[in-house]
Amino acid sequence: MTKTVEFIFDFGSPNAYLAHKVLPEIATEANVALIYVPCLLGGIFKSTGNQSPMQAYAGIPAKLRYQQLEMQRFIEKHELTSFRFNPHFPVNTLILMRGAIAADVQGALSKYCDTGFKAMWEDGLKMDDPDVFVDVFTQAGMDGKALLEQTQDPSIKAKLVKNTQSAVDRGVFGSPTFFVGEEMFFGKERLDQVKDEVLK
Repeated sequence: MTKTVEFIFDFGSPNAYLAHKVLPEIATEANVALIYVPCLLGGIFKSTGNQSPMQAYAGIPAKLRYQQLEMQRFIEKHELTSFRFNPHFPVNTLILMRGAIAADVQGALSKYCDTGFKAMWEDGLKMDDPDVFVDVFTQAGMDGKALLEQTQDPSIKAKLVKNTQSAVDRGVFGSPTFFVGEEMFFGKERLDQVKDEVLK
């Protein structure tokens, strides 16, 4: 049976974007299937008492500088030269994450994720603006207006809540988080460990 890597993500995390760009290479090399699990990072933070690094380390400038250095090293190692920190950060990702659930129901999550991550972390767009949301996904060949409408569907809302709570119940406290079976790995820096685990 093919092993799987579950990717717990929220588009609001730049590190989730960076992981998204590297995961396909790992999947190919290790012959594993990727399962993307959209979760609301704000909900995870609220449930676990966690904060974003920018908030948590706001009073520790040296740590914030090191985080930026580590991110730059990762970008250079994997030649992710299209990355651009979103000028609208932090962006409320509720619409984006509900849209991911809707796209998953339609079997279009892969294309949706490529489009959403690019819009957030390459094009620097304000993806919590409904008009921008519709335009981005329409230009990508999807029905942006229909996706936006589906973000108000009670079943879509409920599925995102369920995903988020299930992640918290499994010990998730941030994004990106990965599961290989029940083994949890947090952060893009753990991708080598993820690869080691699936190659066992």
